[in-house]
Amino acid sequence: MAKRIMQGREVTDDQVQVWADEAEAGYDVNQLAKRWGRPPRADGPSQVVPTRFSDAELAVLMRRAQREGMDRSAAIRAAVREWAHS
Repeated sequence: MAKRIMQGREVTDDQVQVWADEAEAGYDVNQLAKRWGRPPRADGPSQVVPTRFSDAELAVLMRRAQREGMDRSAAIRAAVREWAHS
């Protein structure tokens, strides 16, 4: 079976079982509504900006992201911050 990856980390069978047990026990809809969606990144809404990268550019980006414990989006934001604020 292929590895299950979520947010750059492997999901174990134990974690899947925890989630299954939680789902079978039922959810409090009011509690779910409080944590629905991604957390805000700023005071206002954020925008998705599609960008194209070559395979080589993306490979370099992902190698550094992995070394620094970042996902791809965080790595791209860090690179933009460094370039824009230098």
